[in-house]
Amino acid sequence: MPRLAVIVPMHNEQEMAELFLARVLPAAKQCTNDFEFIFVNDGSTDDTLARLKAAANEHPFVKIVSLSRNFGKEAAVTAGLENSSADAVIIMDADLQDPPEIIPLFWEKFQQGFENVYGVRTDRGADSFLKRITAQTFYKIYNLLADTPLPYNAGDFRLMSRRAVNAVLALPERERFMKGLFSWVGYKSAAVPFCRAPREAGKSKWNYWRLWNFALNGLTASTTVPLKLWTYFGMTVSLFAFVFAAWTAYKKIIWGNPVSGYTSLMVVILFFSGVQLITLGIIGEYLSRIFIEVKRRPAYLIDEKINF
Repeated sequence: MPRLAVIVPMHNEQEMAELFLARVLPAAKQCTNDFEFIFVNDGSTDDTLARLKAAANEHPFVKIVSLSRNFGKEAAVTAGLENSSADAVIIMDADLQDPPEIIPLFWEKFQQGFENVYGVRTDRGADSFLKRITAQTFYKIYNLLADTPLPYNAGDFRLMSRRAVNAVLALPERERFMKGLFSWVGYKSAAVPFCRAPREAGKSKWNYWRLWNFALNGLTASTTVPLKLWTYFGMTVSLFAFVFAAWTAYKKIIWGNPVSGYTSLMVVILFFSGVQLITLGIIGEYLSRIFIEVKRRPAYLIDEKINF
């Protein structure tokens, strides 16, 4: 049977170490007897690493990649992928909102020849109303702008073949948007629907500010359409300005030119000043990512590895 690896990024998830193994281990055993769990400790400041080490001492199949500090979930997932050697890799969060019970369904699809099997959330009742609305908005905007659309309501919870994993790792980005990279590599894909459950224990590390920056990074990493949109907007405004200038000159010649209102003049000035600042902001977002990429720093640094 092909080997299976389960990659789990963890940041301050001390409550979840034992719970995660208890839930996921039976599902992994249904697939194969040759498996490994790779926990990536992403700079946790609580007892997460100590509890993972205790599990590693008890179970040889539990492996730990401990990063030197918190590099973020995308870097932690990359670290797990780069330190796995299995024929099939499953990525999932530690909060158990993605049910481990459907892992055998992923495995069945993999045995049928699918190389990118992803979970699709059919019910997000465990999320708040605001989070559901913002998530739906993000998927709609992303798929409208990006060249390679994301499967709607699909997250990082997925199984990937070794060939698909190697394709993702061959992409050199430092600012990584993993959902976009998983979609970009393609290969034969299949969806497995599931209902998203509430978090088993602990608290989410994602607030709305982090989610906003995550969405912004995803858009700028996957498409240049925002830059092009402002080019077309500027051309349209210039065309209207030319027509308005011609009309103003015509009125001056025929009827004279009475003084226009101060209010309308200020509204126009402030509006176009705002447009210019927004345009500069979008250019700045892309420029900042170019700055990060050209430095070519590693996506993460490893402090220690256990059971490898």
